[in-house]
Amino acid sequence: MLTAGMNQSAVRRVNTSVVLRALAVSAGPRKLTGLAEQTGLSRRTIELILDSLVEAGWVAELDRVPLGGSAGRPARRYELRAEHALLASVRITTVDVSAVVADVRGRVLGRAQRPLRAYQDPGATLDDAAELVLAALDDAGGTPDRLRAGSIAAGGAIDDEGVVRRLVHTTRWEGVHLPDELARRLPVPWFADNDTNLGALAERWRGVAADHDNVVWAVLGNRTGLGILIRGDVHRGLDGAAGEIVEARSIPAGSVEDRPVAWLTSPLPDRRAVALARYEAARSGDADALAEVAEFVANIASILTTLSWTVAPSLIVLGGGLEDAADVLLPRVRAALRAARTPAVELRATALGHDAPLVGGVRLALDRMDTELFGPLVTPHTSRSRSLT
Repeated sequence: MLTAGMNQSAVRRVNTSVVLRALAVSAGPRKLTGLAEQTGLSRRTIELILDSLVEAGWVAELDRVPLGGSAGRPARRYELRAEHALLASVRITTVDVSAVVADVRGRVLGRAQRPLRAYQDPGATLDDAAELVLAALDDAGGTPDRLRAGSIAAGGAIDDEGVVRRLVHTTRWEGVHLPDELARRLPVPWFADNDTNLGALAERWRGVAADHDNVVWAVLGNRTGLGILIRGDVHRGLDGAAGEIVEARSIPAGSVEDRPVAWLTSPLPDRRAVALARYEAARSGDADALAEVAEFVANIASILTTLSWTVAPSLIVLGGGLEDAADVLLPRVRAALRAARTPAVELRATALGHDAPLVGGVRLALDRMDTELFGPLVTPHTSRSRSLT
């Protein structure tokens, strides 16, 4: 851990954050020895930090149990009080905004959704997003003072800082710094990324991609975009442009966007309903519906074939609404890829549905977690005259 040049207070905050992160991402209670191995801090340092966190109410010390079931010295076990801090995740589409509030283990506690007043007006849209976070907090039984951080999922090329660099069909959002704008409305740290990137992140965390490191999360049809994970990390590319294939004229991403079977990925509920009806007709053997499906499958397979030979992921996940017709699409797309003699990329449908970008937003906040997320946690009287380095 790099602490050179830091004063004692800063070192305490960094070390405290490291311990909190380890507890937050843990699936269950942790022992002192395990935390020391994971964080690289000394057992005594961790013990002092945990005593402070228990006193502050952030961590609970569980009943001690003998090591190995013997009558020896009981092991001290600790667990984060996940309800103590809340995270928000907001998703903005062209027609609506949705939000969830979760604890620091990622458990969704509250949610809210509403139509947008004017998507072409970034200011009004971000006002709507901030109001919706407060509504989701209320639904979770939380209060704004418990909100510690949040993430924004949106369309377009979004760079590492959360600035919208490019958005198909409009320039009104270009240059908007999403984290700064939300922070002005709700003063906590905010992070932002493309919604398909966050879909991929969520799928690896809580969905069908947990056993893969190189993943593409694909939304194809009326709305098109790719979220790419390489070695488990989001690949954004130059100015966040990676995966924005709707802008690539040489790839036939938009050639079927107006076909009813492609409306599964539309943000408009009435269009999605039409699409679902066409797939139901295809299941019943309707010749016209089957022909439309075949055209859509050929389009999907063409795009995925290119992906198979360029990004070469081990898994491609279909999401953004495509999962609602997985029984029709998956076997046909798999057959088309085999016929094209692509690499043996596995193909699955998302397990998270339309919540995927929101769940990914929670994960993004956890991944970017630092001392600001929890605030000053070590009380002065606890840390006075103690060395935590």
